[in-house]
Amino acid sequence: MKELEDASGAPDFWDDNQRAQGILKELAVHRRWLESYERLAADLTAVEELLELADAVESPGELVELEATLDGVEKELARIESAALLSGPDDHRNAILSIHPGAGGTESQDWADMLFRMYNRWAERNGFTVELMDYQPGDEAGLKSATLEIKGDYAFGYLKAESGVHRLVRISPFDAAARRHTSFVSVHVFPEVEGNIEIEIREEEVRIDTYRSSGAGGQHVNKTSSAIRLTHLPTGIVVTCQSERSQHKNKEAAFTVLKSRLYQLKREEEAKKMAKFEESKKKIEWGSQIRSYVFQPYQMVKDHRTSVETGNVQAVMDGDLEEFIQAFLTDPELNDSLGALAPTGNTQ
Repeated sequence: MKELEDASGAPDFWDDNQRAQGILKELAVHRRWLESYERLAADLTAVEELLELADAVESPGELVELEATLDGVEKELARIESAALLSGPDDHRNAILSIHPGAGGTESQDWADMLFRMYNRWAERNGFTVELMDYQPGDEAGLKSATLEIKGDYAFGYLKAESGVHRLVRISPFDAAARRHTSFVSVHVFPEVEGNIEIEIREEEVRIDTYRSSGAGGQHVNKTSSAIRLTHLPTGIVVTCQSERSQHKNKEAAFTVLKSRLYQLKREEEAKKMAKFEESKKKIEWGSQIRSYVFQPYQMVKDHRTSVETGNVQAVMDGDLEEFIQAFLTDPELNDSLGALAPTGNTQ
């Protein structure tokens, strides 16, 4: 934090406005952490004083007040303990989350849309804001791909646990014979790159294509060729953005995603964890899933990395992912592996 404070006080601090804004944002995160610690310390002192007086408590009202205070401190302590697990260099950043259906056709595209809703609900439950960067609807149902920017303190730290292949087993609503189908969707999570991180993207290394937004209508469609597709030739990374009516804004958002994905790749290379990275580049099909969601013949959601499971499928689909995320974060091997080792090639 001292390094950031020293940088913010430098005479040339505002020469690079984008970098300056990034540093100020990081400082704000650290300050909020200190404020939480100080608030908890004060609450614990108050609790100690209340406990000393506990024997003298006579009225039910006083007892209820004491229990409420203890409950509040317990919740704040649990929140801080959870945040303490997010010690990675990028855990405090916003997250960029992309969803791509794999094997399964229309069934898989519908499953992708269900996960799209699940992550929106998770963000809402936890006080994060979501901006839609790209959404390409499926031919019959669901979606072909979607990219979300999820904003808030430690968004990436929490969501990195979601990177991987998600498997669904259910009776397909698209099968007239009502047979059970298995579908797969890949989820990739990247930290949003901010102004204080230098990522060089050479103009000659990026192919820029424009096209009209697709779909049946509504917010995902407009009548001009404002949608943008970027192809980073050295790595094969493909990024699309069509959420804005302005081609310029779509281009700017697409480059933000591209920078984030290149930054993630750079981290993996510097950390010399390419073996894990290659292992994560599995096909979106049987055997490569991190989590299974079974709707029929029984109901269960199971994470194959941590063995955490629940029978309350509906709660999970409504965004209740805390148990899975917490188990991931408390596993040193999983948490230290960066969590979000995502494929660099085009998975569409």
